[in-house]
Formats: sequence, C-alpha cells, structure tokens
Amino acid sequence: MRKKVAILGSTGSVGLNTLNVIRKLRDKFDIFSLSTNRNLDLLHSQVKEFQPKIICVSNESDIKEVKKWYKNKIVYGIDGLCELVSHPEVDIVVIAIVGSSGLLPLISAIKSKKKIALSNKESIVIGGEIVKKLIKKYKCLLVPVDSEHSAIFQCMKNENKNNISKLIITASGGPFLHKKLVFDNIKVKDALKHPCWKMGKKITIDSATLMNKGLEVIEAHYLFDIPYEQIKVLIHPQSIIHSMVEFIDGSILGLMSEPDMRLSIQYALTYPERYPTEIKKLKLEEIQKLEFFLPDYKRFPCLELAIIAGKTGHTMPAVMNAANEVAVEFFLNKKLKFSSIPKIIERIMNEHKIIKNPDLDQILFADTWARNRAKEIIK
Repeated sequence: MRKKVAILGSTGSVGLNTLNVIRKLRDKFDIFSLSTNRNLDLLHSQVKEFQPKIICVSNESDIKEVKKWYKNKIVYGIDGLCELVSHPEVDIVVIAIVGSSGLLPLISAIKSKKKIALSNKESIVIGGEIVKKLIKKYKCLLVPVDSEHSAIFQCMKNENKNNISKLIITASGGPFLHKKLVFDNIKVKDALKHPCWKMGKKITIDSATLMNKGLEVIEAHYLFDIPYEQIKVLIHPQSIIHSMVEFIDGSILGLMSEPDMRLSIQYALTYPERYPTEIKKLKLEEIQKLEFFLPDYKRFPCLELAIIAGKTGHTMPAVMNAANEVAVEFFLNKKLKFSSIPKIIERIMNEHKIIKNPDLDQILFADTWARNRAKEIIK
C-alpha cells in the first residue's frame, strides 16, 4: 500500500527535491497535501501533477486566487499547516518550511504519531526540550533530512549511546572560507553562491555566516541526546563526508556521498528500507583528497553565538534564532551589512532576560520579543 505524504514547503528547495524523489517512487508514495508560503504559480503546477486532497497557503487573502484553479480543500497559516500534518489519512509528514514557523506543525505531527521527515532545524533549536519530551511520550518516529544529521542517524543506528565518544559535524565552510574579504562589503549575490549545495536563500546565508552549523550543533544535541562537549565541528570543503560518529574504542564511522539532498530525503521517506536512486555515484579516485580543519570562530562569530545560546538553554536559543532570522531577512533585502548579522544577534542575546524551563507560550513570547527588538535596532 502506498504511503500518503504531506509536504510542508513543497515549493522550496527541499520540497522540490522531495517531489523529485517521489516521482521515482510513485509505486510507494502518494502526495496527500502540499503547502507553500508565496509561490502560488509553482504550487499550481504541482497541484496539476500530483492532485493533492488539501493544500495550505500562507495568507487567507491567497485563497480567492487559488480557488480559480483548485477545487478541493484549502487552508491557510500555521493552523492550516497543523491541520495538514494531523490529518488521519497522512502517514508521513515532510517538514521543509524555513524558520520557527515549523515548531507548531512539528508538535502537531508528533502528537498525531506521524512518521516525520524533518528538514526544519529551527523548530528543534527553539523548542528542543519540549520536542524531545513529546517524541518520547508519543513514541513518534522522527528521521532527520539534513545531510549532516541523516549521516549521524545512520552511523548511530543499532549502537549503544554509551559507546559514543563524539559527534563530528562537517561544514563546507561556505562561499567565503578562503577568501580574504572585507565582510562589510559582501553583496547578497556573492553570499548566495554556495560552493557545494543548492539551497534556499535563508539557509544559504546561514551557511555563509556558519550560523547554519551552529544551529545544527543544537539540533544534534537534542536529536541524539549528546552533550555539547561531545559535539565537534570540522570544516570539510569537499562536502563528501556528511558527518561522523567517534566511538569510545577510537573508531570513527562516517557517511560519504556526492552532495545531493535527494539521498537523505529518500532515506528519511523510505526508512528503514533502502531503494536504488539515480543520484551520481561517488568515485573516490576522482576526488583525490579530503580536507578537514577547525573553524575560525573569530572570523565567523555566528557559529560561537549559536553554541553559546545552545549551552545557555532555556529561552536563549529561541532568541538567538529569531534575531538571526530577522537579520538575514534584512541582509537579503539589502538593508543590513553582512558583517552586522552577528552584531545584531549578540546584542539581542545580551539584552534578553532568560526565562528558565519555559513552556511553549513562553518560548513563542521570547521569539516574538527578539524579532521585534531586532527590527527596532536595525531600523
């Protein structure tokens, strides 16, 4: 029987790759529902191809336009996303939307005991403790989609957690790794030129600042229940080894492949099974060398800010993440310098009065406060 899939963010980079995977596995999956933020034209073409039963748009005002070409159920906003993921006919939820807006749909999917393919690291970053407890309570299967966490997930499989010495998260280093640039002068078009991966704009900028790697450290801490002191970041420009696990006997397992998101997406969808793909096979003889070195925390301060926020815990990760999202948005709109992104984040983190052991409402309040404060400072 084919599994019914709900894709949140079907018009984004991960969503498009998920649909590419499903096109090759139509005998195993059906698209039940799709969502988009703004790209109604692309959603229209996806609807014609996959015939979903429900779609979700960002704003209620979009519904009138969508009704011209879609006759089934239309929902909108965060409530609409939560309705998609909790629908009783849905088997697998792919959460591929960007930012903190993924938290409430993730919680709804967990409570509905769905299999979750997660590509929204921000929801784990800001609500990690709550999410971890809910996954345990509802015995929900969550399989990470990000290549780094997919690699760790696969390397840790069937291993006793007590045998793990260290998680090693690799990073390409982004477009400015070896370039001696004045960060004040970096243009948006240059920051969007990632050397290895084709991703959405927000995550590409996060990769350029190395914030993305800091978010991944926090996500790994919660997903795999490993202390921060046992999580290490290594720059690996070739992006061939997607991450590694070091064990107490000194052995290290890593996952290697060409940098292609379809591989980790398919693994998340089909887990625990594996199926053939058309992804380019890795030819080690052509690579010739694999490099690894420590990140430059002074040159890329966002990485350290994220790790500090993670170790501080409570509401600090939500504040750090919200400030980063706003700063990146202003940079993409050419209203903030690239070099000012970490300055905004650090200032807001320093101003924040931590709420200890926060509930969901307190996390969302901290998120809103940080967003508003960031906009005040930048404007």
